[in-house]
Amino acid sequence: MSDWTGLWYIWLILLILFLLLFCGVTASFIKFCYRKKRFSVETFSRHPCDLSVIGIDSDSTAHSTVT
Repeated sequence: MSDWTGLWYIWLILLILFLLLFCGVTASFIKFCYRKKRFSVETFSRHPCDLSVIGIDSDSTAHSTVT
């Protein structure tokens, strides 16, 4: 019996690593294809945003408190 056939746990570790690598590549490929097909669908609707502006001049109490 050679050394490599007697070390069954090395073959088991190699098999597990190969399966994990294969599953990772397959999942990445499926995710890439799904994202490419779904790209044209807009996920949220565009609503106009409200913007409030508060002007502070030099005579304001808030400005003199900060300085």
